[in-house]
Amino acid sequence: MLNNVDEIRIEDYNYPLPDDRIAKHPLEQREMCKLLTYSHGAIGEHLFRDIPALLPQGSMLVYNNTRVINARLRFRKPNGGALIEVFCLEPLEPSDYALVFQTTSRCRWLCFVGNAKRWKEESISQTISIGEEEITLSATRTGRRGNAFEIEFSWNGNATFASILDAIGEIPIPPYLNRGTEPSDSSDYQTVYSHVEGSVAAPTAGLHFTDALLEEIDRRGIIRKELTLHVGAGTFQPVKSETIGDHTMHTEFISVSRDFLISLINHPGKVIAVGTTSVRTLESLYYIGVILERNPDASHEELNVPQWLPYECDTAIDASRALQNIVDYLDRHHTDRYIGSTRIIIAPGYRFHIVDGIITNFHQPQSTLLLLVSAFVDGDWQKIYRYALDNGFRFLSYGDSSLLLR
Repeated sequence: MLNNVDEIRIEDYNYPLPDDRIAKHPLEQREMCKLLTYSHGAIGEHLFRDIPALLPQGSMLVYNNTRVINARLRFRKPNGGALIEVFCLEPLEPSDYALVFQTTSRCRWLCFVGNAKRWKEESISQTISIGEEEITLSATRTGRRGNAFEIEFSWNGNATFASILDAIGEIPIPPYLNRGTEPSDSSDYQTVYSHVEGSVAAPTAGLHFTDALLEEIDRRGIIRKELTLHVGAGTFQPVKSETIGDHTMHTEFISVSRDFLISLINHPGKVIAVGTTSVRTLESLYYIGVILERNPDASHEELNVPQWLPYECDTAIDASRALQNIVDYLDRHHTDRYIGSTRIIIAPGYRFHIVDGIITNFHQPQSTLLLLVSAFVDGDWQKIYRYALDNGFRFLSYGDSSLLLR
């Protein structure tokens, strides 16, 4: 495998993170968090509100418009019995996110189940009220995939599954916050530009933006473009193997428009990705284009990025050509949107093809996200994180931010 990336030891990406450095809540004013800047080995410190002036002139800012759903459902067994928690991960039937939220009688999801050993019956149910309508929602286990379950939800009445989640679901905040979901998380754990429902975790790098900051970015002539990657619960899964070669990356759904691809092809300046999800999507698009370079008639099922493709690939084309391959594919199939999935892992040894800068928070020790940051800064992550720890930066989802430039 290229550069022996599969032999990277995850213990080499550890650092001490005291609990009191993990931000349990965001600042009241999102844009007032600290911002670490890194460019050519030099570190600076600002506030996030300064970011419009810190972005390279003529750059394109690409952000993830996914919206976190109330993915955690709680069922109580009859007569005060055990509490069963069902955590919706990804839709199975219908598999399309837009369609599954509009279903009105049944749908099937892949879910984690808390307290699964106490769920011995075929189905569990609860009665809920939506408006003036009383609905009985049932959950039935229909299969298992690894440590997750296939769950069929069914209900009476005219409610959509989206309205059911809105009525009784909870925002699934990260487990490392070590607290329960609070009412404030419903707004705190969403970006101001989120509008495509489907994530079970927020693209947290974007939590610091406000409408006023976005307007200032526009005034400075920086182009803003959006894509969609629905963040799965796998983003919280630690790397448990000694080397990353034995770690299985989770699959995430991505969606981009033809117009977005054309904008990328024609953009002469730098591309700044807001968050690791945007990075993963942009770099995955390059490899979708590579797959099409090899086989222009590839099926939809073949247009998904396997975990190790970047390190096994012997096809080298420039980014514009790769993106044009996707546009040509869409035109041949008379559609204006590419929808697929990616399992890409970005680790030291990876060569970036599209992304020139990243806005990102500070990530967990021994995580694949820290590997991505290390790859981007050519292994200089320890210098960055040491500065953040020594200078009072707050870490993880609700913490402070950084702007990393190549």
